[in-house]
Amino acid sequence: MVALSVLDQSPIRSGGTAAQALRESIELAELCDRLGYRRYWIAEHHSSGGLASASPEILIGQVAARTEHMRVGSGGVMLTHYAPLKVAEQFRMLEALYPGRIDLGVGRAPGSDTKTAGALANGTIQPGLEQYPDQLMDLYGFLRGDIPPGHPFHGIRAMPDGDTMPALWLLGSSAASAMHAADLGWAFCFAHFIQPEGGDRIVARYRERFRPSPVLDAPLAMVAVSATVADTDEEAEYHSWSRWAWRISAGRGARGGILSPEEAMAQEYTEAELDYLAFMRRNSLYGSPGTVRDRLDAIAAAYAVDEIMVVTITHSFAARKGSYELLAAEYGLDALSAPAP
Repeated sequence: MVALSVLDQSPIRSGGTAAQALRESIELAELCDRLGYRRYWIAEHHSSGGLASASPEILIGQVAARTEHMRVGSGGVMLTHYAPLKVAEQFRMLEALYPGRIDLGVGRAPGSDTKTAGALANGTIQPGLEQYPDQLMDLYGFLRGDIPPGHPFHGIRAMPDGDTMPALWLLGSSAASAMHAADLGWAFCFAHFIQPEGGDRIVARYRERFRPSPVLDAPLAMVAVSATVADTDEEAEYHSWSRWAWRISAGRGARGGILSPEEAMAQEYTEAELDYLAFMRRNSLYGSPGTVRDRLDAIAAAYAVDEIMVVTITHSFAARKGSYELLAAEYGLDALSAPAP
C-alpha cells in the first residue's frame, strides 16, 4: 500500500493575494490531516508572483498547531542561503514545540533568481555549491549537538536543546543530491515533478551507496510528483491548464499568479512554448482517481518506494481540495494511520 503525503507551494491565484494563499495552505493542511495524509511539507520560494511561501519555518509552526496526525516539515529549506546554525535552531524550536512530528527537508536549489539570491545573502558572496556538503555536515552537527573537536564552531549548541531532533531529508532532482544523502545517512526525496527522467536510477544508486548513520540505519526514499485529480479525465485536464500556463509564464519572467483554465487556454504561445506544453502534458499526472492511481502505483513500483508526495496546483481552491479528497478516497486513507517515523 502506497502512503500519500503533500507538498504545498502555496500558489497565489490570479485575482487573489499572497495572504489568501497562505490561509488556503492552512485550510488545506487541516483537510489533509483529517483525510489521512502522512506528511505535509511546505516549499520555499522567493520573489515569486505565483508562490507565497518564502519562510517555510514559520508556516510549519502554524500548520503543526492546527493539525494532529501528520508530520509537518519543509520541502525544503534552501540551505545555500542560510547559516546552518540558524536553520538548526529554527527546527529545534519546532521540534521542541511539536516533538516527533517535524521533518527538516533540505535542498540546494536557489528557489529564486540570482539577484534575489544575492539579496538573501545581504549583498555578500553566497557560498558556492562546493561548500554545500560542509553546510550539510554543520547542520547535522548542530542538530545532534556534536560539532567535532577542532571545528571552529565546536562547543556551540543549537537551542532549544532536547532529546529528539527533526527527521532529516535531503531533497533533489539530481544524482549529486542523492549521493550527499547516501553519504550522510539521510532520507532522500526525489523531485520527479521537476525532473521526470532517470529518477528511478538515481534512487537505486542512493540505496546502493547508503551508509547507515545515527539517525537512519537503512535507506529511506520518497518521490514527489505533480498530480491533479477530478471526477473525470477531462475535468482534470481542464484544471491542469492553470499549472501548465503558469510554468510557461514564469519562464517568460512574468510575475502574475496562477491563471484560470480559461485564461490559460486563451494565451498565445510560441512554437517553443507549445513544445514545452506538450512535454508537460505527456509527463503530468492528471485524470480521474483511478487513472491517477494507476500512474502513481507505476511510479512507486519503478522507484521501489512506499510513499509518494503529491503537489497540486489549480486556480480553483475548491478543485485543489477536491483533488486531494478524491485521491485519499481512492487509496482508502485513514487519519488514524497517518503518523510515520
